[in-house]
Amino acid sequence: MIRQTKEKDKEAVSLPGAHRSVEVDHSSVLRRALAFAGPGFLVSVGYMDPGNWATDLAGGSKFGYQLIWVILLSNLMAILLQTLCARMGLVIGKDLAQCCRDFYAKPVSIALWVLCEIAIIACDVAEVIGSAVALNMLFGLPLVIGVLITGFDVMILLGLMKFGFRKIEAIVFTLVSVIFISFVVNLLLAKPDWSAAALGLVKPTLPNTEALLIAVGILGATVMPHNLYLHSGIVQTRNVEAGVEHTKHAVKMATWDTIVSLGAAFFVNAAILALAAAVFHRNGHVVEDFSQAHQMLTPILGGTASMLFAIALLCAGQSSTITATLAGQIVMEGFLNLKVQPWLRRLITRGLAIIPAAILISGAGHEHSNQLLVMTQVVLSMQLPFAIVPLVMITGNKKRMGEFSTPIWMHIAAWMTCLVIIGLNIQLLIATVGGIFVFMALGLMVGFAMWVQFGYKQKHQGTAN
Repeated sequence: MIRQTKEKDKEAVSLPGAHRSVEVDHSSVLRRALAFAGPGFLVSVGYMDPGNWATDLAGGSKFGYQLIWVILLSNLMAILLQTLCARMGLVIGKDLAQCCRDFYAKPVSIALWVLCEIAIIACDVAEVIGSAVALNMLFGLPLVIGVLITGFDVMILLGLMKFGFRKIEAIVFTLVSVIFISFVVNLLLAKPDWSAAALGLVKPTLPNTEALLIAVGILGATVMPHNLYLHSGIVQTRNVEAGVEHTKHAVKMATWDTIVSLGAAFFVNAAILALAAAVFHRNGHVVEDFSQAHQMLTPILGGTASMLFAIALLCAGQSSTITATLAGQIVMEGFLNLKVQPWLRRLITRGLAIIPAAILISGAGHEHSNQLLVMTQVVLSMQLPFAIVPLVMITGNKKRMGEFSTPIWMHIAAWMTCLVIIGLNIQLLIATVGGIFVFMALGLMVGFAMWVQFGYKQKHQGTAN
């Protein structure tokens, strides 16, 4: 059961070039802890990417500190779900995409793959656009040129994987540190209303439908579908010895790595919203795009604040495009079991993001980039249930997880998280497109499930017999 597929099933290896490539040093407690540190930080960048910035800026500038509780709730959900992902990867030895391929009928697996690819494209579009906007702020480059540069420089960075997976982790850790420091400085300059921020943290409120849209966007930007696939794959880069005790320790270390890393992501997201509330909402300004925020920071807080804002945005875009590309590789390998060279697979993943991003940024224009980013995060939130439900089902399955199956309290919390996300999405869809379309979509989903259960399965079982 525990990592049983490494020798027996070569198809089950996630990221073949990096699988179990990081040795665990047992000479001291500190060295052993540091050996497990890394995957959480790679996952955390997805929780502070440009899509998060767009929703946090919109929420802070329009509603002040009222939506900070959404960030906190989303972060707690993220910690729970990412912990399940790490547990799955370490115990079963397969990532979420591979488990879905094994666990579900082929039509369901293909449908989940298509939905996941849509989510990755939406995520990548947000990240590439964010990086392009940052390059425009810093160097005045046209957005389309920035999109192309972002796509190709990420390929160069990912090329460093041949020198070891730790190199990628070091790059991402450096970028995350720059983001963290930038917002510490900007918060000191902005001097937010900490009492109002504390109230927004503990007092749930959604003033209107627009606030609901932003809240769902924050949820989609924070709990990201592709991160669930990513974490279950990259956690397997640690060369953990076989055996129950070693696996227990690995799960424990991976859990702490997740908590610490996502704690940093929570600070960044809350800082972005608090900065927008302190600088823009307090002065009666509504921020519609990154460039507007960058320009307005200069007269209010000074040139240092606006420069740090742009640098942090560039770091966020670069780090998150790295992890999104890795997630795309894991998803494509896991669902389709394609035997393609890693560089070609990453090139395909990059192309799926660069082409839509270039088209959308050309059509939407510079002034509408923020609204475009918010909508990509709503798309991510819509796809979330199709990643969470398989994750919760598989990690709660005793036949697959044995004694490492999720405890009852964690299993209930995971299902409650899933229900909250589904409920918010349905409420948003009814408010935006109407109830009739929502019920039609639900009807199609039910019909598909019935066909798989009573049509496809019976047909193939009959053929097998």
